[in-house]
Order: sequence, then C-alpha cells, then structure tokens
Amino acid sequence: MQWYLKVLQNYVGFSGRARRTEFWMFILFNFLAAFVLGILDRILGLGGFLGGLYALAVLLPTIALWVRRLHDTGKSGLWLLIALIPAVGAIVLLVFACLDSEPAANQYGPNPKTGPLPVSA
Repeated sequence: MQWYLKVLQNYVGFSGRARRTEFWMFILFNFLAAFVLGILDRILGLGGFLGGLYALAVLLPTIALWVRRLHDTGKSGLWLLIALIPAVGAIVLLVFACLDSEPAANQYGPNPKTGPLPVSA
C-alpha cells in the first residue's frame, strides 16, 4: 500500500525514476480499486460513475509514474506516446515496464534501488 500512496503523493512528479516495484504495486492496487469500484457501480446502479471518477482522479499520477518508469530504464518520457500505435505500442510499453533499472545513475537521476550517491569530502 505504501507504493500506491507514494505515487499519489508524487502525483505530478514527472522527473526522477521509478523502480519496477513501485510501478507494479501501483498498477496492482489501481486494478484492485477499479475492480471494487466496478462492483459498487453495478450494485448501486451508477452506470460506471464511480469507476470513471476514480480513473479521472488517478490519470495524472499514472502518466507521471509511466514517465518515471521509462526514465528508470534510460528512456525519455516521450516514449509514452508509442501507446498511440494500436496493439504494438502497448506491447512495447509493457516490455519497457518489465526491464530492469539502469544500474548506475543516468540523466534522470540516481538509481532508486541504491539511492543517491554519497558525497565525498
């Protein structure tokens, strides 16, 4: 749950890097929340209102997370636009999301697995 909350707290943070654990835990909790809201929508007969409202609420945090995840693999956030290509774009993004972090610091920041580099005196 801490990973989900971390993403929501950094909801417009498009800079930096997001490791795989942060990304996939957010996706998991996002899916579970959407599933529960879908059931509630069905029970209450709201026609998807709660699900739509939730999707709108997490749209910016999700985009920011995708950009940070791409940064972690050494790619520009503009790669997110490849999702506009039907089928192929989603597959490419899925592969990028599954890639491991670049081991060292890159142009987007230090590796989140190792944290910031110590400052030598």
